[in-house]
Amino acid sequence: MSNHTRAEIVAAVNVAARRHHAAYTLFNQAMAERLGLHPTDLQCVSLLGLESRPRTTGEIAELTGLTSGSASRLVDRLERAGLVERQPDPGDRRKMLVSLTAPRSPEVEAAWEAPGRAFAQALDDFTDEELTVIERYLQRITAVGSEQTERMHRG
Repeated sequence: MSNHTRAEIVAAVNVAARRHHAAYTLFNQAMAERLGLHPTDLQCVSLLGLESRPRTTGEIAELTGLTSGSASRLVDRLERAGLVERQPDPGDRRKMLVSLTAPRSPEVEAAWEAPGRAFAQALDDFTDEELTVIERYLQRITAVGSEQTERMHRG
């Protein structure tokens, strides 16, 4: 049994989560610089890689927190960089669907090789049960973050 109170443990988790967010933000910026992209552009590429289907520019605006005009410019930049392609939405010809040109371009693949290996090795330190708890924590805290972002946007 730990000698720490629940309040101390919760505080330690919050501190660790804030440090993780700051470190990952800096990592994302460094990776974006290496690829010649804006950090938000890289975030969009990463999020599109998680999506099961192509997304409209409006949906990309929601995923990234950008205005529709900024999201359109982001998609333009990614298209020029050869990372995404636009196709007409078969269900609504007025809309364009955006998808990655490939799961990862060779340039992105090469840039992710060493960091990806390091992140995977870090997970080797945890049991399957611990990883299940970590995944549950990340999903829950992501949902709360999304809910709070929405609440703030509503005013």
